[in-house]
Amino acid sequence: MIRIELQLALNYQIDAQGADFVFNIHAAQTAHQKVSFENLWISQPVESQIHIDAFSGNRYMRLHAQQGELNVTYSATIDLMHHFADPSQIAEVPMHALPQEVMGYIYPSRYCQSDRLLKLASNNFGHLPQGYSRVMAIRDWVQNHVAFTSNSSTSSTSAVDTLIGQVGICRDFAHLMVALCRAVNIPARFTTGTDYGADPVLGPPDFHAYVEVFVGNRWYVFDPSGTAIPMGLIRFGTGRDAADVAFATIFGNVQSHAPVLQATAIVDAALGTLQPQRTQQALSTDGGFAQATS
Repeated sequence: MIRIELQLALNYQIDAQGADFVFNIHAAQTAHQKVSFENLWISQPVESQIHIDAFSGNRYMRLHAQQGELNVTYSATIDLMHHFADPSQIAEVPMHALPQEVMGYIYPSRYCQSDRLLKLASNNFGHLPQGYSRVMAIRDWVQNHVAFTSNSSTSSTSAVDTLIGQVGICRDFAHLMVALCRAVNIPARFTTGTDYGADPVLGPPDFHAYVEVFVGNRWYVFDPSGTAIPMGLIRFGTGRDAADVAFATIFGNVQSHAPVLQATAIVDAALGTLQPQRTQQALSTDGGFAQATS
């Protein structure tokens, strides 16, 4: 088991009109990710509402803030009890057998224009044996064709933009991998967390975007940017692309400051908690689906 202690702080300056926020900063509760403790503090005396998506486990918090400074802090203890699998035994799921809940992740979306990448994906991956290995080939292709470059993209950069520019940050790597998977009919979704294990040379700890791909009737974790240690990734939200799971969506005139994050692994032999490490096994923190019968 992996235990992560998370601390997160957000700071905003709000003008006289006030502003509305939708936050996705609460760690998701899933079959293999449990939040054993959490605490939320909001500096202003405002009410907040939390909505939990029944399928994804995403937790969205809404609030209306008044003029002045708004500080939001969130701390949590998260236990990751990964599902491990042998990659060679993980097959792709035929289209007719995909669960209905997964179908939304096979179509193009705002930042993942898979319909514009059909020929590219077919030429590079259409001939490969189907299964987890084909997803790994897509991940490796993205890593080999895009250079991780800080401040090289904007919130409007799409998968096609990243393909053309060949530079990006974690968000861009994730969008391109998602789009290429969908272009060969493999469901894939955009996932947000923290960049546990990232090289400090890339900057202070930050939010992170990675990918979950539906193969073997389960969502498996992939980090196309290669900057984090997948075993230490905690999930905040999953969606079709970044538009669904921004850590903060803001309506109003607001000055934002850089978020402050810290994710620390608690290693304790008595508790059975381990240090996250890179592994060749397939990893999932999501519950699986029963095998469909035809």
